[in-house]
Amino acid sequence: MSLWRYPVKSMLGEELNASEVTERGLLGDRAYALFDPVTGKVASAKNPRKWARIFDFRAAFVDPPRPDASLPPVRVTCPDGTIIQSDAPDIDRVLSKALGRDVRFVTSAPEKPSLEEYWPDIEGLAHREKVTDEAMPPRTFFDLATLHLLTTATLAQLRELNPEGRFETRRFRPNFVVQPVERHRGFVEDAWIGKNLIIGDHARIRVTGPCPRCVMTTLPQGDLPQDGGILRTAAKHHGVTVGVYATVVRGGLVRRGDPLGMESV
Repeated sequence: MSLWRYPVKSMLGEELNASEVTERGLLGDRAYALFDPVTGKVASAKNPRKWARIFDFRAAFVDPPRPDASLPPVRVTCPDGTIIQSDAPDIDRVLSKALGRDVRFVTSAPEKPSLEEYWPDIEGLAHREKVTDEAMPPRTFFDLATLHLLTTATLAQLRELNPEGRFETRRFRPNFVVQPVERHRGFVEDAWIGKNLIIGDHARIRVTGPCPRCVMTTLPQGDLPQDGGILRTAAKHHGVTVGVYATVVRGGLVRRGDPLGMESV
């Protein structure tokens, strides 16, 4: 149904009509990040006590990325409407002022990147009311995997379990939103784990496991209110997971509306 890319980690991203899929996921996804020079960690809305305001920033590439070229700069829109390109000489100063905290805009990840994660007081989480240091995959700005898939069936199931909550795509930041055939209901993605999926004509991906959810799903963004019930519902009914992670077996161009099917064994 839709494709999403997030050029700067934890900032709002951009919806796409098409994108190349590479071994690092959608071309340009989580390509850049903000770096905290005080802690030496990647800035992430997973610790909203420090970085909740990152969700008020939006990032989009100035030009479409191409597989055969260096990634272009991004245009960052700040909460007050200020727009600045990532290659501007004063990018660090502008973003630090807007966030009220010293940051550096970085275009390459360290060998061993890490972030801080706040765990709210919700039953079922690995920790409660605690901030932990979490390792990220080497030389990337991803949390755990390069691709994240979510079905409309899962969103519908969560809405049924908690009708008061606004379970929208934006809260979960997937790359692919998939609409299953009508007869499939519930947490459809669970059946894909360990299997290869075909997307369009060329791309092949392998679903590696469920996607653990965190406090980011509860944070306000745009017209979505803060709502701890989002994460609480996932914890109570589905092991604190929503959607699945995947790796790329073979890249290629994917388009909105492409069919997705399971590879026969």
